[in-house]
Amino acid sequence: MKSLSGQLRKLREYNEISKAGQIARRAFANNSFDGVLTMIGVVMGNFVMGVQDAAVVLVTGMSTALAIGISGGWGAYLTESAERRSEISELEQFTLTNLGSTKIGRASRIAVVQVAMVDGLSPFLAAFLVVIPFFFVPLLPSVDYAYYASIAMALTALFGLGVYLGSISKENLIISGVKTAVAGVVCIALSYFLEQVAR
Repeated sequence: MKSLSGQLRKLREYNEISKAGQIARRAFANNSFDGVLTMIGVVMGNFVMGVQDAAVVLVTGMSTALAIGISGGWGAYLTESAERRSEISELEQFTLTNLGSTKIGRASRIAVVQVAMVDGLSPFLAAFLVVIPFFFVPLLPSVDYAYYASIAMALTALFGLGVYLGSISKENLIISGVKTAVAGVVCIALSYFLEQVAR
């Protein structure tokens, strides 16, 4: 127990040094938003095209969720690694000290992993949330119910994300939630518009 509390204390200290917590919080909000909106596009694309096979929606949805998760995590790891190495290198030149084995060096390396994990997991989990109803299609009267539940979950997730952002910025929580949910409504409307144009 002492070891765990000690590790958590050390992690908090590293976060204070690297400011990784602030970066990860922004990454969580931004990438969750991307994950939900991307999946709204996938679900609505299948819906307007009349896809009635839940397996098709699940395969395209999960493939997309994995792709944006890998993209987010991998891209964040490469970008954050490069930025952190550059910062450490400049600091080493200024102090004429090798910082690799110092708290600053360790905090920098841990920050890269933390940010990459949040960048990868947040869009994947947000996207996965939206397609959950399609796992239960055998229990539903028709696949249309899964589409409706999926869109409802997506809009609810966007609203919740807006509330979270509002709590951080001390804005009106309802207004902040509505702002993010509107983005989902716009995606839905554009999907219908594209389907009409494609006819």
